[in-house]
Parts: sequence; structure tokens; C-alpha cells
Amino acid sequence: MIIISACLCGINCKYNGGNNLRKDIKDLFDQGKAVLVCPENLGELPTPRSAREIVGGTGKDVLEGRARVISAEGKDSTKEFLEGAEKTLEIAKKVGAKVAILKAKSPSCGCGWIYDGTFSGKLIKGNGVTAELLSKKGIKVYNEDNFKEEEWGEL
Repeated sequence: MIIISACLCGINCKYNGGNNLRKDIKDLFDQGKAVLVCPENLGELPTPRSAREIVGGTGKDVLEGRARVISAEGKDSTKEFLEGAEKTLEIAKKVGAKVAILKAKSPSCGCGWIYDGTFSGKLIKGNGVTAELLSKKGIKVYNEDNFKEEEWGEL
């Protein structure tokens, strides 16, 4: 089973109320191979919501208490992001997920690159909070641009 960011399958849970539909990824869900999650909604953040970025590091730093997830207006949402990551991990464990396809650049789902916390569009190397937690727990994390089904093996 695969965990997929719900926005990639057309669910309007993106911070601005929209989605990031990718038909090739939605096909995996339609084939019954995936479960959809939105860590930010699981952390009880509303849709729509203000954009958020990790300030002071990456998802790894948030998990270790050295960085915070802050909105453009300065509201701290670290607690909600940690809660959403934990709930996503619980779902992944329940369904036996070995793979996740998460939304690139997101402060929760970003895999490989995330925004730098200045709300300027600049990227830094690192993962979002949920991507980091899943990866740390042995789940192979991809984003919508680098997933490769042939690498997954038996799901």
C-alpha cells in the first residue's frame, strides 16, 4: 500500500483551498493501491489556511525541537504539523505502507527540497515534517516528480 498526499489526487486541501492533481498519481489511488492523507488537515489546520514554512531548519529540526513551522503572519503551527505527521504515520502503519508519494516543497510533505522559511520562494535541501518522520520510520518517500514504481518492489 502507498500513502499519497490527498492534494495530488485532486482533493481541495491545499493551503489556498485548491489541489495539485496529478492524473498519473491519482491512477494509483483509483487502482486501489493507495490511501490518501493530508497531514495539515490531520493536524486540524483548516482549508484554506495561510501559507506556512519551516523557520530555522528543516523537518528534521522541527522533529528535534530546533525549528518551528510559522505562517506568513507569524502564527506558530508547529504543534499542528507534528500532530499531523504522527497521525499520518499511524495511518501508514495501519495500512502497511512501505512507500509514500508526497507533495514537493511543502513544510509537511516536502521531500528533498522545502521552502527556506523566508516566504521568498527560495528552496533549501531537506524534508518537511511528515516526510522526515515517515522516512525516519523506514517508509520510502518520493515526491510527485521523482516517484518510480519500478523501484518499489512488492507493496
